[in-house]
Amino acid sequence: MTIVSTRDFRANQTKFLDMVLRGEHVVLKSRRGSVRLMPVEDEKEEPKRDVTAEICQAMKDWKEYLETGKSDKFRPARELIDELRNL
Repeated sequence: MTIVSTRDFRANQTKFLDMVLRGEHVVLKSRRGSVRLMPVEDEKEEPKRDVTAEICQAMKDWKEYLETGKSDKFRPARELIDELRNL
């Protein structure tokens, strides 16, 4: 593990970022506290939703429902409103 001051980090950013990308542990130490640098790939990121595609699919499902009169794809309106509020 490498511990580096923020001043040294600013002067040698590329060096320390390359170390992190090679899998080495780098800790930045400052008056405000210490932080560990880590590559983004190591954290699980949720994929971004394609809301436009979801709306288009919902419209197709609704059209199918109107034509056939049956569908198991629709949820209660309250559930959809709650989901939209959380976006």
